[in-house]
Amino acid sequence: MQQRTFGRTGRDVSVVGLGTWQLGADWGDVSEADARAVLEASAEAGVTFYDTADVYGDGRSEQIVGRFLADHADAGFTAVTKMGRRMEQVPANYVMANFRAWLDRSRRNLGVDTIDLVQLHCPPSEVIDDDATYDALDELVADGVIAAYGVSVETCAQALSAIRRPGVQSVQIILNAFRLKPLDEVLPAAVAAEVGIIARVPLASGLLSGRYDETTVFAADDHRNYNRDGSSFDVGETFSGVDYRTGVAAAQEFTALVRATLGPDVTPAQAAIAWCWQQPGVTTVIPGARSTAQAAANAAAGLVDPLPDAFLDGVRAIYDRDFREAIHPRW
Repeated sequence: MQQRTFGRTGRDVSVVGLGTWQLGADWGDVSEADARAVLEASAEAGVTFYDTADVYGDGRSEQIVGRFLADHADAGFTAVTKMGRRMEQVPANYVMANFRAWLDRSRRNLGVDTIDLVQLHCPPSEVIDDDATYDALDELVADGVIAAYGVSVETCAQALSAIRRPGVQSVQIILNAFRLKPLDEVLPAAVAAEVGIIARVPLASGLLSGRYDETTVFAADDHRNYNRDGSSFDVGETFSGVDYRTGVAAAQEFTALVRATLGPDVTPAQAAIAWCWQQPGVTTVIPGARSTAQAAANAAAGLVDPLPDAFLDGVRAIYDRDFREAIHPRW
């Protein structure tokens, strides 16, 4: 799989990585054995970048990833985590004492002395705009607690604010065929600043796989069931914030577009992932997986040939018609 340099860290990472939210919680139950099998299948398929967070299963995802890393100590994998959601997300909580406490716990979970990269986990805009935030993170780098830092964001305005900071190595943002706004300014700004872009939610919580319809039922503990109205966290994290009924109809159009322009050898999910990593400025894209077959298929999206104009134009047409008015102004 193609590798790209991650920000200014000097690290090379696979263009398709693995997001591990689903290995911790909020996507239905996944056993540790199944979670480990997903990690192994991803590694075998060429994935070298693994994204987790301290709140995924209250540390369970970090722990599983940590044990996996320990068994592949010489593989050169990059594992990144996130912090900031273990307390109420108000600016007063984003201080050095909490940073150190959160990171000490994450280091124990991951089994490392120095974390490759930590991301602030969708903090308030005031935190992203505050000089003190980056002073603290720079000190943590100097102390060897973390090797580098980035920011995971909800909005393009937050991404642009973070990119302007000289110490920021990466920005993680929702980017998929149903969420095109980052193409306008965020990706060009990241290229200019040599900031890595981690594209998350590449399948719009599974919509772009084409496997769901209006009768699909999600488990009670699956965020696609309980967070459709944004009552638990930002609604943009669930189905990219699109209305489910509209999303299902658009996903059917997307599937037809894949079949018409890419043929039978590329699945809708692979087309959606390839669309993400082939955008100029994207470093890696982090689909999740709950089975070894899904992990291998997602990784294979890193081998998809350059997408033709007919497909790219079709993606934009779907977005312009079905989502632009509702989605573009929000995030």
